[in-house]
Amino acid sequence: MSTDTDPTTAQDAAGTKDARGIRKGMRPERQEPTLPTLGALGMLRWGWRQLTSMRTALFLLLLLSIAAVPGSIFPQRNIDAGRVADYIAQNPTSSPWLDRLGFFDVYASPWFSAIYLLLFVSLVGCIVPRTKVHLQALRSTPPRAPARLKRLDEHTELTTTLSPDEALEAARAVLKRKRFRLHSHDGTSVSAESGYLRETGNLLFHLALTGIIIGMAVGHLFGWRGDIILAEGDKFASSAGTYNTISPGPWVDTETLPPFVLSLDKLHVEFNEMPGRDFGKPRLFDAQTTLQSSPGAPKTDENVSVNHPITVDGADIFLLGNGYTPVITVRDAKGNVLYREATPFLPQDPNYRSVGVIKVPSASPKQLGFTGFFLPTAEPTFANGPVSLFPDANNPEIAMSLWEGNLFPGGAPQSVYTLNTEQMKQVLQSNGSPALFRLKPGQTKELPGGRGSITFDSVKRFAGLSVRTDPGAPISLVSAILATLGLILGLTIKRRRVFVRVRPATAADGPPGDTGHGAASTLDGTLDSPPGADGRPATVVTIGGLSKDSDPGLAAIVTAITTGVTDRLAERTDHS
Repeated sequence: MSTDTDPTTAQDAAGTKDARGIRKGMRPERQEPTLPTLGALGMLRWGWRQLTSMRTALFLLLLLSIAAVPGSIFPQRNIDAGRVADYIAQNPTSSPWLDRLGFFDVYASPWFSAIYLLLFVSLVGCIVPRTKVHLQALRSTPPRAPARLKRLDEHTELTTTLSPDEALEAARAVLKRKRFRLHSHDGTSVSAESGYLRETGNLLFHLALTGIIIGMAVGHLFGWRGDIILAEGDKFASSAGTYNTISPGPWVDTETLPPFVLSLDKLHVEFNEMPGRDFGKPRLFDAQTTLQSSPGAPKTDENVSVNHPITVDGADIFLLGNGYTPVITVRDAKGNVLYREATPFLPQDPNYRSVGVIKVPSASPKQLGFTGFFLPTAEPTFANGPVSLFPDANNPEIAMSLWEGNLFPGGAPQSVYTLNTEQMKQVLQSNGSPALFRLKPGQTKELPGGRGSITFDSVKRFAGLSVRTDPGAPISLVSAILATLGLILGLTIKRRRVFVRVRPATAADGPPGDTGHGAASTLDGTLDSPPGADGRPATVVTIGGLSKDSDPGLAAIVTAITTGVTDRLAERTDHS
């Protein structure tokens, strides 16, 4: 009889399958695990955990600081609308896109608001659960002492003839002096914990950051700011329409602005005239004003200077800058006055070389526009162009060019400090050269082609004043102080746990007084100085400590407990 297996039979046997479709005698095929789906609620929970994580909060804080950078690079409308208009005029290609993206109103832009709102939500979502955990930790007792304290970061062991209760009491005394919170889970150990103020400081820091964001929001919603340029001798009555630029908050009613009246009596500016590095730098900069809290109210004399504002009805009036306002008169060919104003010229360098524009829309048959420089101390030769040698008005002079045409193409608003020459052309003299005028105070020049005349009457100083109300400033100030305090607590306080465990000494332990980490025994296992040689039973005291972070002071605490146990033994010996 042949022992060979019939191939057909073998094939049938191998192909026989059970009810699950798996061949008999073979291992089941391995199936990939099926992961559960999160679903809508699970996705929302996952997104919330990601948003409220500390990593996300730190990322949003970094992103907020980066998003604030354009606010210091590009001029902002709420600070100086004139500079924004000048920038747009000088950069016609890129400025429209920058304006659409909000780079001229960074702190009121939707993307900046979205970042700090997300940061606010993230901080609140992080603070609430951490506060709950911290309150539970404050009410809980220190954990039970581990069985093997030698595995902790800092540890030591000593053998003493103090009883276990005496050794534990000595350890408790040292830990109480170190302001540890103590608890004994059994009669052979003490658990101690300190540094709860560390987490309190962290929570305080995050709460203070939330307070700063709230202060910013309150200031944005309920605050307002208005800027004015006031020449010496001029008076200003506060109302929404009298400011050069005004930026009210979304929830501010401009009809309720404080109706004060401010007169600029005299602007005192002194410059350093001594040759050297400080030549031309301002030494004094303040303004004497007369203030009325409302029309008809009693007048008070107020002095305002840099970083020393005056306050009226909750609004602070700051002195921001100064410059010159040449008083210029423009007449037509018949001698009729078309323009007479103290026109502000904006300083461009430390020597107050200032630029300005005079617009005469009432001129006919074409509107006139003058643009040029005011030079407080003009360099007489103009060899290098119009240059001022000193910021004080020692040799004042204006240098102007004349344009004619349409001052306001398309009727679009424009800055008072720039001249739009898109639909204008420069006026030429009879010889074909541009009509340029150099005038000192009191001088008059005739305009070419019978267009009239221009007179430089006098020169005054102007003060740049900013009126601000920020109800969120106190909130932000208190929050900043609390944030600093919380940061100090979080960085200086260490979270520590210290455990002390006692047990009766055995033959493998060292002699009383030994603070080594191993036994002090001979080769045959007997002790050099057997425990209890003075008739008292010996006790082994094991001390261990760990800290949440790197803590160089933890070893000193363990050493202090060891010293306290040793001192307690010495006191008992002295008494006996």
